[in-house]
Amino acid sequence: MSRYVALIEKTGTGYSAHVPDLPGCIAAAGNYAETVNLIHEAIEFHIEGMLLHGEHVPAPTTLAELVEVS
Repeated sequence: MSRYVALIEKTGTGYSAHVPDLPGCIAAAGNYAETVNLIHEAIEFHIEGMLLHGEHVPAPTTLAELVEVS
């Protein structure tokens, strides 16, 4: 099992997400929870498509850390 970082950003109409280690893997929805669910599905679908086309699936390398500042 691999763990990919999904970056989720607030937009004017909801949220959007993308996965830096999987270019082109994106999702968007009207709320945060739905966006998280959709990007999870998008990652699985993206990897499945890459495998079906004989493409190399990149290992996750992006790290994320929440940094608290005052």
